[in-house]
Amino acid sequence: MKPIYLDYAATTPVDPKVLKEMLPYLKEECGNPSSIHNFGQKAQMAVDKARERVAGFLSCSPSEIVFTGSATEANNLAIFGISPSHIITTKIEHHAVFEPCEALEKEGVEVTYLPVGKEGIVKVSDVEKAIKENTVLVSVMYANNEIGSIQPIAEIGKLLKNSKILFHTDAVQAVNYLDCDVQKLGVDLLTLSAHKIYGPKGIGALYIKKGTSIRPLIYGGNQEHGMRSGTENVAGIVGLGTAISQIPNIPNIPKTQELRDKLIDSILEKIPNSKLNGSREYRLANNVNVTFEGAEGESMVIALDQEGIAASTGSACSTRSLEPSHVLLALGLTPEQAHGSLRLTLGRYTTKQEIDYVLKILPEVIKRLRKISGRY
Repeated sequence: MKPIYLDYAATTPVDPKVLKEMLPYLKEECGNPSSIHNFGQKAQMAVDKARERVAGFLSCSPSEIVFTGSATEANNLAIFGISPSHIITTKIEHHAVFEPCEALEKEGVEVTYLPVGKEGIVKVSDVEKAIKENTVLVSVMYANNEIGSIQPIAEIGKLLKNSKILFHTDAVQAVNYLDCDVQKLGVDLLTLSAHKIYGPKGIGALYIKKGTSIRPLIYGGNQEHGMRSGTENVAGIVGLGTAISQIPNIPNIPKTQELRDKLIDSILEKIPNSKLNGSREYRLANNVNVTFEGAEGESMVIALDQEGIAASTGSACSTRSLEPSHVLLALGLTPEQAHGSLRLTLGRYTTKQEIDYVLKILPEVIKRLRKISGRY
């Protein structure tokens, strides 16, 4: 059997149609969108088309979309760009939100990190209680990248609707599976990334609601409505636009969810002392995160890789860190339990045969690692 990829939350393969539409802008269509000659205008038209596609998906105006070099950059722009005095966020945010908040704290900005329950979901009432007179921004991720828990974004949006507080959501993991209509969600800022939706790496976007006061992080050429200077990554932008336009046309969610449930149920049934992390009900259709008592996460990943299965212990952005996952600690897991967790994330190309193979191999891997560790 060919290698099995179950790390779609880390990144996705580029869709063939996406690559096809990108290729001309990597080859013959070499123009700079800022140039007024024919080559430049063709490039500008391609950027405009992609911007319209992203805006159409989010139900907003094209002028409200700013292309960035990554979702990390978009998150940084959303947080550093508003000069906050008090920020409300959660204890399970991606590091691209967590670390900018920590950096602002060192500069004297007040940050409230809201707890989550055992299922990894923040309470709207906790958001409401945390609001102060000087609160400028609330940033809550739409769906968690490690445990797949889906947050009540629309409900928080309703809470903040008539206030002057800006509402940002990191929707990177949500775009493939959840409704990202910014009007329904009630957000002022929304982050997304191409490489999580079968597009290329190195390109992201930030939705900025019209009228939102925000300053750029990068100055120099006045591109992207003055919000992100630098010559546009035309091929990447085209790839993002094409990838996001494909999502409504690919009805893969029921199939993915069925395979996810088969994987969860079988793991919990076949492997003693295994525990699902996060909510079973309010969970991304592709996410499985399980703690195995007496087994160590990196050892699981290496052992599975030797069997042709690609998995992870959590966020790919912090894989090389020896620290336990802050997300799992926020659920109440001990550091040892957090280190014994495995994330398996499915995608568009995952098959039943692959899941069956994983369910054949994984129990033996856990049994072997538990025996070696001597802690089980």
